[in-house]
Amino acid sequence: MPVSISALFASIDARRDDLVALTRDLVRIPTVNPPGRDYDACVRLLAERLARSGFSTRILRAEGAPGDCDATPRLNLIARREGARPGPTVHFNGHIDVVEPGEGWTVDPFEGLVRDGRVWGRGTADMKGGLAAAIVAVEALTDLGLPLPGALEISATADEETGGFGGLAHLVEQGYFAPGRVDHVIVPEPLGVDRVCLGHRGVWWSRIEMTGRIAHGSMPFLGVSAIRGMADLLGLIETELLPKLAERRTRMPCVPEGARAATLNLNSVHGGLDESDGDGLPAPLVADSCRLVIDRRWLVEEDEADVRGEIVDLLDRVKAARPGLDWRLDDLMSFPPTMTEPDAPVVGALDHWIHRVLDRPSTHVASPGTYDQKHLARLATRLDCVAYGPGRLELAHQPDEWVGIDDLVASAEIMAAATLTLLGVETD
Repeated sequence: MPVSISALFASIDARRDDLVALTRDLVRIPTVNPPGRDYDACVRLLAERLARSGFSTRILRAEGAPGDCDATPRLNLIARREGARPGPTVHFNGHIDVVEPGEGWTVDPFEGLVRDGRVWGRGTADMKGGLAAAIVAVEALTDLGLPLPGALEISATADEETGGFGGLAHLVEQGYFAPGRVDHVIVPEPLGVDRVCLGHRGVWWSRIEMTGRIAHGSMPFLGVSAIRGMADLLGLIETELLPKLAERRTRMPCVPEGARAATLNLNSVHGGLDESDGDGLPAPLVADSCRLVIDRRWLVEEDEADVRGEIVDLLDRVKAARPGLDWRLDDLMSFPPTMTEPDAPVVGALDHWIHRVLDRPSTHVASPGTYDQKHLARLATRLDCVAYGPGRLELAHQPDEWVGIDDLVASAEIMAAATLTLLGVETD
């Protein structure tokens, strides 16, 4: 007998206030990363809630992961509810960490204020609202009391904002996404309630250190300034490399429009003496060291070796022009672009229910930045994975972040109905 979609949606609509309350409860736990605070409180809140809906839960610590220590343990929740008979597993993965609030807020970033049909606060869009919507979606499915096949899973993971190595990557390495265990994955990142995100651009973070020769500041001609060498590199990046990157375009449906091109961001520059100690004047020295961290986002049409090679070529040119100058390049993080094909089962299921719930076709997009799909593609070869969730991408990491309450409810309905489709359950 087909499942009544109207009954499912009515159940989710009746949970509107509960969905808002769960979003607020999550926002009020300031899981700021770095350093990775309050993960314990967050995963235990969700574990207790999901246990009441019949999920078996485990909290796992990613010991040895970057940032893991007794003060800030990298804790992750995996929750699973077995169905009445064999079938596929649908998994929802959401990260619980948020970036620091920063300046410019007009509301308390950790109050979870409800106003103007929105929930305001750090993490509402990215992505505690999406995680809350996924949880309410699976709770509504289980409360139908139907003998659903397969299994439902929810994971709440750490450290996505700093690479995800102590979060979803750890669960993948522990076998939780092994072949045959999980079939479909939805990551409720804030790409828009009517958009299915197929994947993301590639990323390469690196640290460049210029080294020169120290000398007295009154006789700079006896030294080799690493800062001046770095300035040469920055000039070449600005005048030569960035214009080239702006001309490269991708077939991936990246949003916003500027992300259709390859990009490079200068994350930080540090050179010369450390001025953090004391209030006195610095010594008169030629800087013998200068460091730069870059964030290169690359396209599926580019080759990773060429991406790195472009920077190496510029470094070699700077070194050749300044005798006594040298450089070192350290890779910090690298992930290739990833994109699920538009005809994948999870894409089709979401497309169908977005159209039915919102009465407009879905749009396929790709993310400008990476998210935890990268670990599934890298370690689990889990290709049937997309991002779908409420919230507006441009609000992520911004002051006065918010998520619309109507979008929270609509996304929960779409995720619940898509889950039935992926489980092979007939609906009316």
